[in-house]
Order: sequence, then structure tokens, then C-alpha cells
Amino acid sequence: MDNLESLVIARRLRVPVDAPDDFTSGWGEAAARQLDAALLSVGFKCSAALLEHLTRLPGETVLDLGVRVLATVRGLVGDHVQHNAYFVDFPANVPDTLEFWAGLLREALLDPVAAARVQPQTLDLLTLPGYGRYQHTYADLLAAHAELIPLAGDRMTVLELGGSLESEARELYFSLAGSEVPPAAEDLAALRFLASFCADQPERIPMRENRAVINEVRLAAGRPLLVDTVTDVLRLACGCSGGDVTLATPTRIRSFRRAERRALLQALDSVASPAKLGDVPRHREQWKRLGERLHPHEYPQFPRAAGVFEVARGVRKAVGFDSRVEAALSVGRTSDAVELLGKAPGALLRRLDHLLRIGLSSSTVLDAAESAVAGASGRLLLSLREHLQNRLAPASGRIFTNRYGRAWTTPDSRSPLEAEVLSRALTVLDEEIIRRLPDPGELIVDPDVLDVALPLSGKAVSPGLGMLPRGSLSTVDGDLLRFFIHWRQAERRTDYDLSALMLDASYDNATHISWTNYGNGFAEYSGDLTEASHGASEFINIRLADATQPIIIPQVDIYAGESFDEAAEAFFGYMTRDAAQEGRPFEPRTVRTKSDLRGSGRIALPLVFFRDDNGGWRVKWLHLYLKGHPRFNQVEGNRVSVSLLTRSIMERDYLRVRYLADLLGRKGSSAEHATYIGLEAPADLPPGSRVYTPGTLHELIPA
Repeated sequence: MDNLESLVIARRLRVPVDAPDDFTSGWGEAAARQLDAALLSVGFKCSAALLEHLTRLPGETVLDLGVRVLATVRGLVGDHVQHNAYFVDFPANVPDTLEFWAGLLREALLDPVAAARVQPQTLDLLTLPGYGRYQHTYADLLAAHAELIPLAGDRMTVLELGGSLESEARELYFSLAGSEVPPAAEDLAALRFLASFCADQPERIPMRENRAVINEVRLAAGRPLLVDTVTDVLRLACGCSGGDVTLATPTRIRSFRRAERRALLQALDSVASPAKLGDVPRHREQWKRLGERLHPHEYPQFPRAAGVFEVARGVRKAVGFDSRVEAALSVGRTSDAVELLGKAPGALLRRLDHLLRIGLSSSTVLDAAESAVAGASGRLLLSLREHLQNRLAPASGRIFTNRYGRAWTTPDSRSPLEAEVLSRALTVLDEEIIRRLPDPGELIVDPDVLDVALPLSGKAVSPGLGMLPRGSLSTVDGDLLRFFIHWRQAERRTDYDLSALMLDASYDNATHISWTNYGNGFAEYSGDLTEASHGASEFINIRLADATQPIIIPQVDIYAGESFDEAAEAFFGYMTRDAAQEGRPFEPRTVRTKSDLRGSGRIALPLVFFRDDNGGWRVKWLHLYLKGHPRFNQVEGNRVSVSLLTRSIMERDYLRVRYLADLLGRKGSSAEHATYIGLEAPADLPPGSRVYTPGTLHELIPA
């Protein structure tokens, strides 16, 4: 149950507690104050309601709870590990890069034992004695740094009072299961974990991946399965086999018990209509493997299920919906294609831009789109709205991002769309989105949340502290900016490199900070570590007032060893400080954001910092991964691709909370409740208020 409690605290910043007994041990208040003081050291505090509740609990209960809460929030900011730095005085006394290497080489040559190892014609500097490994203990580092002086500008995250663990877990479960947004891998894992604890099942599960995870629980319990396409059954079989329910990677499908085979075939038979068999060829090989495990020939009572495997084996033909549309378009029968797409509203809207550019009357296409909007999902309408508003002005390039955050750019060769066409399309979408939005009652919006991008997909966003969707903007407070990474290898020697690419306003004239360039006039690197059997941390410190280039892009390059997914632990974050603050290289109360690194890419681009027109600094979330090379990735080698990707993200007009807030304001209100949208919920909201913060912003996406 501790893992369940930790999940609720980390995801909702709410502490699940039971109602107090009629008695206390007499020292619950003292224990509660001790907990609050301990939380302050890592940038958290108890809300007034939580603190008051804890004072009425037995002291022993508060202490036990406090240990678990403190462990969770320390992990949330990355303070559960010791962050040592290669240079003990960092950011002070960072040596000149060439002088540092010359010193290492001189020491090696003066050592008779080491000198024998540095004689070959080609010398690998990374193998010099003393390089890439800590030369001091964590205690030595602490002794070399003054204590951090807390300031009002330090991050302070409030932990709210929650209900019982069961009620909090159920609320989180229903929120994840009912999300209109494609889930991140961590969300699927959390959903699977919660499903095993929560007996109640949500009535509506719009995302297919979520449905597959919940169907695993229903299959194990012998309950009817929630399927309406043949692919739902394949997803479920892959999930039950410990594989990928997104079907992006092949799964080794396990053997099933007779009862499971019957349930899967019965569900498949119920949805395997001729119109839906066209989905089978897309995953033909996986269907073949599943057929080998389900033995459909043993169940003659499910003939339509058997037909699915006949299509997979090529015994029976099935033409998919997309194939029919493409066939019509390929021979110029665009009106037939539009008529066919009218039967699938979502498919028509996804092709709207293309249909408007292939010569068909724009009024005909828009009439079809106007009829289709009522049958499409709210997320699709918002995604199309974002796409079309970016067609209002010519773009320097197009960016494409897959479910893993892997991205690439290409020049925009599309012909422009007429302003009147775009205006009508945007009006149609706005009217339908307004119709679907709930009655906000009294609408209260925190101005700081207006530039947060709407979470139209969560696949590439790893949950963590202060994480926002791709394209979100927020202000950087503080004079000093410090990036950090920490990783711990699982089996092989692993070398990650924290670097920063710096560009001018035209995304050119690049300079960098990395293990090949320890510093410039406004930034310092903490030193390169080349293995992490017990964990390793690297930092880059930037004095924003002295920065000569307005664009700063931190990145994490895998130089050698395990990928982000293979490592035992890997995370990135950044801190901000006042110029007068000293302290250790890592101070948890100054951490603004922290999240795990993951994915198959060998280069991570979490975010970009830039100076705005007013001279202040802002951050925009990227959540991108580059494929990179199997080994030896360096910031110098990916400068062009990183610059192009960053420029594409920076110039894209993302759909933000501001848009939905404006629509909610236009909708008017007849209800008595209040709706609050902000980064954190204030304590003085009216009872019964609907609250949307970054952790629950997906709930604002209409169905």
C-alpha cells in the first residue's frame, strides 16, 4: 500500500489520510511541526488544512506517515540521491579546458606506472588516470560549500490534505482511465497498478491503450471485455503478455488458459464485422502469433473470430477503410473520397488540410467538415484547430514528432490556404468546442497558466515535478540557472554528457558548454563523469544577466553505454537561484522541474530557454529525443539538427490554456459552482469548485 500512497502523493500533491480517532497521543502537533520543517528543506510544505489534520493524529502515526511523505517528495525533486560534482568547488574554480587536460597529461607522464599507458601514437584522453571519476567524497563536497540561504523566491510546493487512500486512489484511477489524451508510458504503468486496487470501473474509457490495461483486469476477473474493434482484442492480448499495448513494438504473446482463450475469442467474434476486418492487415504478423495461441479452430461457435485469422494469413481478403479512400484519391475521384470520409468523421477532419489543397471545391469540403465535427472527439477538434491556426502564416519548416518524442523537420512545401477558408474552418471548430465545454460557473484563471499548452498528447511527456506539455511557456525567475542530470548504470559502463547549445536570435553562431568546453564568460560546467556504477551527476551553471546569446538549449547526450530506458535511473531538471545564494551544487528547494529521461533516442532535448522582447528569460518545453549515433554523441555533432528542431518548436503557435479560458468566458454561466484553472490551487476556493492544475489539465479536454 506504500507504493499506492506514494503514487497518489507524487501525481496529485495530496496526502491521503484517514479520519482521526477521538483521541491523540498528546504529541501529534509536535510531530506535525517536525514534518513540516523537514518538508521545507526540500521545497515543500503542508497546507493549513493538512497541518491541522495531522495535529489531531497520534504522534507515532504522524511520524510513520512523515517518513513516507518525505521519501516521496525527495524522489520527486531528485533529492533521494547524493549529487556529487567532479570539480569540488563548482561553480567556482572551474579550470580552463586546455589547462585541465594538460594538467592531467602532465600528471600521467610523471607517474611511471601511468606513463606506460599513454605512449601509443593515438592517445585517448578519456582514459587518462583521474579523469571521469570522482576525486573526492560527497562529504568533501559538502565541506567546500556554504549553506544555502533560503529566500522567498525559492520553490515552495504545497501538499494538500487528501481523503482516505482508497478514495484518492479511485479518483486518480478514474482521472487516468477517462483521459481524452494518449497516455505516457508512466501513465499506463500507473493505471495498471491502480486497476488492481480499485474495484469500481469507469463507464467511459476513450483511449484504446487505457482500455487495454483495464481489460486485463476484467479478463482476470472473468468480467465482460470492453471492446468495439478487433484491434482492441489484440492490444489486450499483448498487454496480458507483458508487451506493448500501443502495438508499436512486437510482443511475444504467451499461452492462455482455456477460459482466457474463450473470453478473447468471444470478444473478437462480437466485433469482427466485415467492415472492421480491414484493420487486421495493419498488424498481420501479431495476429498470426495470436492465432497460434488462441486455437480458433477449437471454437466453431465463433466463426467471425476465425475470419480475423484467415485475413491475417492471407486466406481471405479485406480492404481497409484507408485503402478505399486512397484508391479513390489516386484516380482523381475526390468527391467520392469525401463522401466516403463522411462516414468516418475523425478520418475526414484529419485529412481536411489535404482535401482543401487537391482541387475540390472548398465549400464542398467545409460543408462536409461542418457535418463531421459533431462526430469527432474533442481532442481531435483541438488538434485540428492548432494545426489550422498555424496555417495562417507561412512557416519556415514543418516538424513531425512520433509517440516517443523522436522528431524531424522538413521544408514546408504545402500550398497556402485562403484566409476565408481558414476563417470559416476555425469558426466551425470554435463553435463546436464551445458547445462541448462544461458550464464553468464562476471562472477563476491564474494568469501564470495562460501560456501552458493544452495536453493534446501525453506520450512524450514523462511525469515529474513542474512538468508541462510540449510548447508550454513559463517565466524563469532568478539570476542563476543550473541544469542537472543524474544517472546510474544497470550493467554496462555508461557515460551521459550534459551539454548546452547557445544560439543567437537567428538560431546561428552556435557556441556550447560541454566536456570539451568547460566555460565561457557566463557559464560553467561541473566536469565530466564517464561511469556511474554508484550514480553520477553533472551540472551546468549559467549567469543569465551575463549571457551574450539569447537562446540556450540544454541537452543530454549518450556518449557510451546504456540507453535511457536501460539505465537503472536517469533524470534531468533545472534549478534557479538568486545571485547572492551559494549552497551545494544541488539544492532541492531551488529545483523548478525534474523528470525522468526515457526513450530510445540517444540525445534528449527537454526544453529551451530564451530571452524575450522585454529582456526577461522564459522557458519553452520541447520533450524531444533525437536518434543520434550508437556511441560518441556530442553537442558539436548535432548542432544543425538541434537548431532546426528548436526553431520549429519556437515558431509554432501552440494551442494554450488561454484559448480554452477565452471560450469558457464566452460560454457564459448558469451554475453556482466555480471553476479554477492554475498552476496550484489556492486555499480559499469556494466549496465544490472544479480545479484544474497541470496534473489534471487533461480533464479539461472535452469529450
